[in-house]
Amino acid sequence: MAMWVSLLAYMSVIVFIVIRGALKTKNMADYAVGSLAFSPWAVGLSLAAGMTSAATFIINPGFVAYYGISGVLSMSVFMPIGALLSLIVVSKGFRKIGSDVKATTLAQWIGIRYESKGYALFFGFLSLLLITFIVLICVGMTQVLCIALNTETLPTLICSVTFIFGYMMFGGANSMVYTNVIQAFIKVFVGIVLLLSGYEHFAGGFDGFLQKLSTIDSSLASAYNPNSPLFRDFFEVVICQLIVGVAIVCQPHIITRSLFLKNEKDVNRYLIVSCLVLMFFFSVVFVGLYARLDFPDLMHNGQKISVDKMMSTYVTTHFSPTMSILMVIGIFSAGIATLEGLIQSISATLTSDLIKPLAGDFLLKTDTNPKGLFTEFILHKLVIVVLAIVAIFISYNQLIKPDLSVGILAQTGVYGYFSAAFVPVLFGTFLKDMPKIVPVVSSIVALITHYGIYFGRLTPYMHDGTRNPGISTAIAIVVSVLVGSVLYLTVKKPLSYAS
Repeated sequence: MAMWVSLLAYMSVIVFIVIRGALKTKNMADYAVGSLAFSPWAVGLSLAAGMTSAATFIINPGFVAYYGISGVLSMSVFMPIGALLSLIVVSKGFRKIGSDVKATTLAQWIGIRYESKGYALFFGFLSLLLITFIVLICVGMTQVLCIALNTETLPTLICSVTFIFGYMMFGGANSMVYTNVIQAFIKVFVGIVLLLSGYEHFAGGFDGFLQKLSTIDSSLASAYNPNSPLFRDFFEVVICQLIVGVAIVCQPHIITRSLFLKNEKDVNRYLIVSCLVLMFFFSVVFVGLYARLDFPDLMHNGQKISVDKMMSTYVTTHFSPTMSILMVIGIFSAGIATLEGLIQSISATLTSDLIKPLAGDFLLKTDTNPKGLFTEFILHKLVIVVLAIVAIFISYNQLIKPDLSVGILAQTGVYGYFSAAFVPVLFGTFLKDMPKIVPVVSSIVALITHYGIYFGRLTPYMHDGTRNPGISTAIAIVVSVLVGSVLYLTVKKPLSYAS
């Protein structure tokens, strides 16, 4: 009962903020980048909350519990190093161009930067890959809520998706920034409690902690785990994660956050706040090691704990009932924070950059087309409804029969998107005389390489068992950059935008 009351109270606060934001949201531009003057610290906290999701607080600690220190190095050290460096380098230039051309989505930014509506449409289609990330978050939140509330899987999934997608139909960026700020503070509290929850394991220092892990399995205390499908050697743990980290910011709910800033002088403060908080949030995956020490044989009540259920099982068994409530709300916030950003960015992209150019004359009612069926804002709400239905269907399938973890599905889709987006964002930000053939070919090469290696089981890493999407993505990004660089040097021709 206490858990129910606490969750309902939290949801009421979110709804109150959404209503206030919705009153300021009059059109798609307001929904996509906001009509309010957000402070840089608020946008920085919003980015930190949105960039670290249920993957960071729920799914990834499960991988760490299964595979040990190698998972910590991969997901808490090397991937964040690449991501934060890339965020710092790219944000200011990306925001300046986006502000100059009045872009509200990543697809629009790319289309205007390269003077190609077809290229913008291409990324409108590619944004469908990001639905896999929505599925990851829905699965993670459902796992936590089912255990905490003792409810059945499907009703819990439907109710949580209906609530979050429902309120995101209205507020958009005006609400999201401030709900994310609240969620960021809750996540900071939860992160501190989680990281301190295993202090007793360090009675013998860090060496003693590693010895405890070694007692269970020597590979848990090693930098590389040859028995895992994801962290087997230096290439997987370090090289791939650095490359993936650099490219991971090229997702609409991450890179476009800088467009919320109204003044260029705010960018540095925004980056300082977001990077400091992100470094802390990424460290939370370390808690997976505490979970493994609590469940050395990965069993609870006679049943094996799956990767996706490891964190929720740890939280509900390790803490007192009162603290468990706070932890569940915090982990629920972690999922909501990123899910809001994904719903906001994907729905805006699908509406403005996919449906509008393909069926605008038939569907959209405007001053020049009064016979259209819907206004753009109403059509956008319908898009969110369809996204919710798709998310429920795929999420339930992943809850029933995942491939090791829903994280693998999410990486397969999301990694494909940002591997294709990396060259157009990078080259478009720093190189002025850019023929559009360069990013177009690079994007296609990235997709063919990523999915060709992954589904074709190419390279020795992919031959057996669960495949690591990070391998195919890292190779795809390197190949696309090389191809793009050669093309740029061969056929460069100034665009009118650059002049």
